[in-house]
Amino acid sequence: MRHYPMMVALHQKRCLVVGGGQVAERKIQSLLDTGADVTVIAPSCTAKLEAWSGEGLIDIARRPFEQEDVVHAVLIIAATDDPEVNLAVHAACQPHQWVNIVDRPDLCTFTVPAVVERGDMQIAISTGGNNPGLAKKLRRQLEEWFGPEYGAYTQFLGDVRQRVLRSNLAESQKRAILIELLDDRFLLWTRSGEFERRDQEAERLLHGRDATDQ
Repeated sequence: MRHYPMMVALHQKRCLVVGGGQVAERKIQSLLDTGADVTVIAPSCTAKLEAWSGEGLIDIARRPFEQEDVVHAVLIIAATDDPEVNLAVHAACQPHQWVNIVDRPDLCTFTVPAVVERGDMQIAISTGGNNPGLAKKLRRQLEEWFGPEYGAYTQFLGDVRQRVLRSNLAESQKRAILIELLDDRFLLWTRSGEFERRDQEAERLLHGRDATDQ
């Protein structure tokens, strides 16, 4: 069965993580990065999880998992080192809930891919749970190919794109500018730190095609 690839907005969505160890900590960090509302169920937790709880970033129930814990969660992750507890989490979930059982990919309704992040740009790699090691290897290769400059480059493209879309240009002119912005010279100027030169060229494209901006 093939997975359907998608990016999910979890801001303020209720997410449940069962487990308080290192694996759970990594899962929770990724959820917090999205602005999710995270509850943790675990008799004991890592020092970092306790710190996050003290900062009000997560809620922790320091006790064993109970079936009712999953009721209001949109997304559930079972990340304990006890297979029986993980199976109990799976059994408690309903078909409409998104569930990840860390040691049983066959029971997951979603898997977490290896991800390369450069600002707003995300590249996800998945092997459908068949070979996480290969996904990690590919992630390392992509991290070399797509350097940190892609974060600033993506931000630049997004900012200029919004200006183009708000302009009075004809649709054909807008498309021409957006295509031109993808020319490698803008990436190279970002990589070399020539931001003023890059931005001036973007202004030239906009002003050269929109008399109202001059």
